[in-house]
Amino acid sequence: MNNAIGIDLGTTYSCIGIWNKGHVDIITDELGKRTTPSYVFIKDNEILVGDPAKYKSERYPQNSLFDVKRIIGREFSNIQSDLKHWPFKVVEKSGKPYIRVEYKNEIKDFMPEEISAMILSKLKNNAQDYIGCPVKDAVITVPAYFNDAQRRATRDAGKIAGLNVLQIINEPTAAALAYGLNKTIKGEENILIFDLGGGTFDISILNINNNTFTVKATAGNAHLGGEDFTNRLVDYFVKEFKNKYDRDLSTNSRSLNRLRIVCERAKCNLSFSDYASIEIECLFDGIDFFTGITRVQFEELISDLLEEAITLIEKAIEEAHLTKSDINEVILVGGSSRIPMVEEMVSSYFHERKIRRNINPDEAVACGAAIHAASLSGDQSESIKKLKFKDVTPLSLGIEIKGGLMNIVIKNNTLIPIRKTHTYITAEDNQTTVDVRVLQGERSLAKDNFLLDRFILEGITPAPCGEVKIDVTFDIDSNGILNVSAVEKGTTTFKAITISNDKGRLYQDEVERLIKEAKMYEEEDRKAKERIESLNSLEKCAYNIRKRLNNKKDKYKISKDDEEKLAREINNTIEWVKNNYDASKEECINRENKLRRFASLIFNI
Repeated sequence: MNNAIGIDLGTTYSCIGIWNKGHVDIITDELGKRTTPSYVFIKDNEILVGDPAKYKSERYPQNSLFDVKRIIGREFSNIQSDLKHWPFKVVEKSGKPYIRVEYKNEIKDFMPEEISAMILSKLKNNAQDYIGCPVKDAVITVPAYFNDAQRRATRDAGKIAGLNVLQIINEPTAAALAYGLNKTIKGEENILIFDLGGGTFDISILNINNNTFTVKATAGNAHLGGEDFTNRLVDYFVKEFKNKYDRDLSTNSRSLNRLRIVCERAKCNLSFSDYASIEIECLFDGIDFFTGITRVQFEELISDLLEEAITLIEKAIEEAHLTKSDINEVILVGGSSRIPMVEEMVSSYFHERKIRRNINPDEAVACGAAIHAASLSGDQSESIKKLKFKDVTPLSLGIEIKGGLMNIVIKNNTLIPIRKTHTYITAEDNQTTVDVRVLQGERSLAKDNFLLDRFILEGITPAPCGEVKIDVTFDIDSNGILNVSAVEKGTTTFKAITISNDKGRLYQDEVERLIKEAKMYEEEDRKAKERIESLNSLEKCAYNIRKRLNNKKDKYKISKDDEEKLAREINNTIEWVKNNYDASKEECINRENKLRRFASLIFNI
């Protein structure tokens, strides 16, 4: 088995896969689940990740962190619309968002990279438990529309988690690799990946020719997904509650979070049912909130968001220089693609015949990442060796020129890796420096695009305006990460950078510090895992003894009085487990030993 793993680091759920003897194994967590909630719980001396963290969110909303993928690599000014939906506190430091919680009896501000690293560490540990040896190498997926800063921040998170990130690849590209693994394609096909996840939406059009996957175009919205649908439901019921009871429950973070949890469940139920009920006792000011919503009402709430998805499909097809009829198949990926209205809209647009439904939408991205991880690690399987892919840059890249305009050096949807040089001239007489401002985006004005970095080229030969020529080179590697250089023609005056300022990624000393801290989180995660396993062991023990007690052959061997005593002890244990999820490992072991001794006395064994 190859030890390189593929990770789908999702907004709401994450998934890991590993290549094993001709196929991908999806690695389960300690509870046997194939996906792990992207939740982190931090309180007192405890850090939990995954299901245990999500379990805590109802009781401790301010300490339960989620949606970190919507924060990582972004500026604080760009996340304002999200703040009202999060019960935890996000603060600004040097223009960057930090998540503030109480940890070890003091207020601590965590970078989004740290929180993502905790999730990645959890996934890495699950993989190590599965294969029985250390895991270092990984391919991590990101939305196609993630900008350079978000990609770098994701890579930093992997490094903090102790991973050697072989490559960052786009989620829809990974899904296409999973699709193409066992498919024999004769001739040439154009496939469209429709990836609607928890927090992001991507469209990618790929051309497959002789098992070479070439991305023709991407489009999407890094801020559109299932979380937005849940938020629409939350806003809907907050308004209904206020109309009914003249109370604004949005002022209470715990009440709002309890409503969010039920709304998320209702959203999922509406994919399989025409109606979902909302039943929450003592939601706010002692008021019980019992209501519901139909699928038709839900679809009306999110219809404008889904209409945007169709608009982006049209944009991607146009940028690929194709027509709708040129698309051979459409693959639906991401948990939110299960929403009936989503499939209906896409099916209607493509006249149904092209929709492919036999790929698991929750696991396809992790499968593709695992395939690519195996390929980068030198796996010699025939099915791996035959697959090749070429990706594109999702957004245009350029520099600011005179007048505050953005001059594009590399256009969006250009195949990568790529190296491209543009020549510029000085704008003033006797100019000796040039301020190179590196931008990413599709707007004409520099101020409307994302500033990746800037640097000064100094020591330019003084000369009249326009006589000195400067070559600016953009070099994008296979990870979609950018290096920029500038040189005065005919001289040795040169300056080069890898985009690495505090807007886009962490400084190296920060990364090293966080790597050291991450080891502490791994130890705490291990202890949390042991505690949960001991709780599960206690519950399993109680059910096994109950099973034996109900066995007629054993029941006849004990008195009625002993039978009732043991049944009472079993029921008390099961009830204790339900009400003591925070119990320590030692408590669980002691109770299990006590239950086993009691049962042994009853059965005389």
